[in-house]
Amino acid sequence: MHRQREVEKVNDFKGTVLRLFKNLDKWRIPLIISIFLAMLAAILSTIGPNKLADVTDVITGGIKPRTEYIEKITKEIYLNSNLMTLNVDYKELTKKDKLELVNEFKFEGVTITKEDQVVFLDILSTMDKDNVDEKSLAKLDKVPKSIKGFIEPKMDTQELRYRAIVLGVIYLLNSIFTYAEGVIMAYVGIGYSKKLRKDISGKINRLPLKYFDTHETGDVLSRVTNDVDTIGINMSNDITSLVSNGTLFLGSIVMMFVTNYIMALTAIASSILGFILSFILLKISQKYFVRRQKELGDLNGHIEEIYSGHNVVKAYNGEKEAMEEFDRINNNLYDCNRKSQFLSGIMQPIMHFIGNFGYVAVCVVGAILVMNGKTTFGVIVAFMIYVRLFTNPLSRIAQAMTTLQSIAAAGERVFEFMDEEELSDESNLNEKLSRKKAKGNIEFKNVRFGYKEDRVIIKNFSADVKSGQKIAIVGPTGAGKTTMVNLLMKFYEINDGDILIDGKSIKELKRENIHDLFVMVLQDTWLFDGTIKENIKFNRKNISDEEIWDVCKVVGIDHFIKTLPNGLDSDVGDNNTISSGQKQLLTIARGMLENAPFLILDEATSNVDTRTEELVQKAMDKLTEGRTSFIIAHRLSTIKNADLILVMDNGNIIEQGTHNELMKKKDGFYAKLYNSQFEIN
Repeated sequence: MHRQREVEKVNDFKGTVLRLFKNLDKWRIPLIISIFLAMLAAILSTIGPNKLADVTDVITGGIKPRTEYIEKITKEIYLNSNLMTLNVDYKELTKKDKLELVNEFKFEGVTITKEDQVVFLDILSTMDKDNVDEKSLAKLDKVPKSIKGFIEPKMDTQELRYRAIVLGVIYLLNSIFTYAEGVIMAYVGIGYSKKLRKDISGKINRLPLKYFDTHETGDVLSRVTNDVDTIGINMSNDITSLVSNGTLFLGSIVMMFVTNYIMALTAIASSILGFILSFILLKISQKYFVRRQKELGDLNGHIEEIYSGHNVVKAYNGEKEAMEEFDRINNNLYDCNRKSQFLSGIMQPIMHFIGNFGYVAVCVVGAILVMNGKTTFGVIVAFMIYVRLFTNPLSRIAQAMTTLQSIAAAGERVFEFMDEEELSDESNLNEKLSRKKAKGNIEFKNVRFGYKEDRVIIKNFSADVKSGQKIAIVGPTGAGKTTMVNLLMKFYEINDGDILIDGKSIKELKRENIHDLFVMVLQDTWLFDGTIKENIKFNRKNISDEEIWDVCKVVGIDHFIKTLPNGLDSDVGDNNTISSGQKQLLTIARGMLENAPFLILDEATSNVDTRTEELVQKAMDKLTEGRTSFIIAHRLSTIKNADLILVMDNGNIIEQGTHNELMKKKDGFYAKLYNSQFEIN
């Protein structure tokens, strides 16, 4: 069953993130351009509110009386009259006295008559200077036209148009830069994901078989799919998010102080709590994001394992145990998701509260400053936007840092895979054996091998195989038969001894060269999604349909193919409803097309019935003609005609000879093994 793995933490968060960014060298120029555009967009966003304040002030100045002209005109009246010499209250004077005290004068080209001055002063005398409300300002509507033209609201349309255009250009450029940055980063993210998948694909081909023997297929697939997607999708968003929001955050602080330092301090003080909470939550949530990626790999591994062995699980009534294991892993994943999402999700409402609290603080302090004449209404409007620009980046930076935890966890799993020990470097090997020139001799010289140093499987294996011989390797399960073939194909490196092909050590030959010399037909069949023709001529070109039909007739699969709707062009795959025996025959046909001097048959007839076995056996006899063949078989009846039978047990050859020679040894290991097939208990 699926084994439980210990959940690990990110060992080197900083190193993993730096390594991820280092791998972006190929996209350095578009990345720099994108970051530059993100910074420009952020800078424009911080300038916008300041320009909006100017627009607001122009608008508000055009909808309220110009009180500054009241003061100017009042001052001019007193300077051009004898009112300043009065010893009595102005309200006690008669209209006649008032007219005698004032003098007609011109103000900015407009003549202000005595009568207009008196009416104006009478209205002012009824207004409370310390409490100028809408009711008091309404009295100004009754002032004479000569004065009213100066104090009535007047919109500066030219100034408003200019400032509105500047503000519009700022926000338009901001949108363009943001869009361009998003497009470029999408290109970087997609390209980076492609590179990671390509690197992993190449890495898989460079890994020794022992890696796949010790790691679950589902976990490897999870690294290729889930982890790579986590990195590619989130990283492209997070890079510019951190840059743009960091610039926006710092820029908003600078612009707030430039606009009004008192309100800037108010906004920062009201939002500082968000900083503290964000970093506390980040520290707590990090471990859950790491665990989530690990548990997701475990879940994929378990599903792949149970699905591939579904028939066995059903046959042995193992559904309950499988479901219990699934529920355990699923609950662990749920727990990690719940905690990580809760901690990251709680940041948003907290930051919303901090932002709203900042609005209130700015409005209160701003109102006090406006009442005291130390700022304008436009500044309050600007600061309401600045509070959002100040708190939102903080929230987004915190969210990006949270996502960065997932990226780091996924990145560490990918890099852990990429850092696995590879097959030995063979770039210095220059020896080569040609298919056409190969004679077909193989010699095993005191071969010693173990998957681990303390677990030696092949202890001292020696054998001399001549060209064209059919060598059968038999023995009980675990004797080392398949291991010998894996060593011969250089899937594993031998610990001691040597294997010679036509006198040349496999240590001096590249793996690709050795693989090119062999045809392999394995017990585990493999068919990919495609047509029968594509499966049979796999990785070979210039193969005609006639050649394919010839090998199908030899194997005895031609009748089955003719019953299919499209013959050789019928779609077939590893999961189709064709029988295991038919799959095996197709793989045998595939091997027969390969014109190589050596042949390996590893339990190739294990999945066919007795009648089909006879047909396959004849096909095998033809397939082995002119080739040095190694046949691994548990059905000893299939290797009677072998030129040499090697009997293995515990990693050593304990008997060798032909079938008849070995059967003459009545107490021999092979004879007992052969006769046990016919015993009836």
